Amino acid sequence: MAVRTKYHFLINPISGGGQGKSVFGFLPEIMDSLGFERKDWVAEYTTATGQHEQATAALLSTDKLIAVGGDGTVSAVLRALMKSQVYTDVEVGLIPLGTGNDLARVLNLYGAYANRGLLYLVRQLVQANSRPFDLWKVNGDHVLANYFSSGIDARIAHDFNKDRASGKIPGNSAFFNKLHYVRRFFGDRAHRLNHVSLRFRDAKGQWHSKNLSRFRTVIIGNIPSFASGANPFLDSNMADGLLEIVPVKSLFRFMGGIGLGTSFVRYFLPNYHAKEIILELSDEEFLQLDGEDLTGKLGNRIHISHAGQAQLLVLRS
Repeated sequence: MAVRTKYHFLINPISGGGQGKSVFGFLPEIMDSLGFERKDWVAEYTTATGQHEQATAALLSTDKLIAVGGDGTVSAVLRALMKSQVYTDVEVGLIPLGTGNDLARVLNLYGAYANRGLLYLVRQLVQANSRPFDLWKVNGDHVLANYFSSGIDARIAHDFNKDRASGKIPGNSAFFNKLHYVRRFFGDRAHRLNHVSLRFRDAKGQWHSKNLSRFRTVIIGNIPSFASGANPFLDSNMADGLLEIVPVKSLFRFMGGIGLGTSFVRYFLPNYHAKEIILELSDEEFLQLDGEDLTGKLGNRIHISHAGQAQLLVLRS
């Protein structure tokens, strides 16, 4: 029988401009200082092709899995958790190294790392309590933890990834990434949804339909954070079995929703709560899931339903 460890650090070595390698190098000293023996914990780098298998193996062999990286690393871990169904057997923690880090923000992990450093965050994580956290299935295979969207923001993410792949973004730092996102916004600001229809089942089980053609975007959220800390949602609860749906009709409302706070959202952006969602859209619509560009990979019918509840480590605010 394989030995079960107390902690397993799954580290993306290229996240945050290579910060993952620094974390890997400092962990032995940090864990020694906290009184853990070497048999108590494991650290390994993720690989480009083996991330899902690595995450699955780690989930089955540890008490606490710490994902070290950006939103993509976290999504790989949570997708493996959804597939393996070991929701109550393992707690999941994060050390945020990416650009968006929306989930880490709402779990109070992002500020702890950015302002206090790695030693402080690891010390807090090994003492942290976990909380239930909804996970959602997208077309039965992908996992939604943070948000899903189709529209101008997904177009920006798509073009950003294309520019990064072609070498148009200098370096791999969070600063240059955010700067290029701003440039992509101005380049893509005319984008609108083409033919999009929304159906959703509310908390009482009633189905509703909306035509979103010519809207700027539709944002579906599980957490009260979007696009690196904005919050276009109202009354968001990460463990109530409900998603928030925000259809955005104009560029003015899109900008206000991500920049002007709750009062603007309350008056200018509709928020619907849903336990199940179906989106039907044309083949050319842009799609993003937890910050990952999935344009052309999900088909033209998106079905989102509840998958289960993970146990995520959270720091007290």
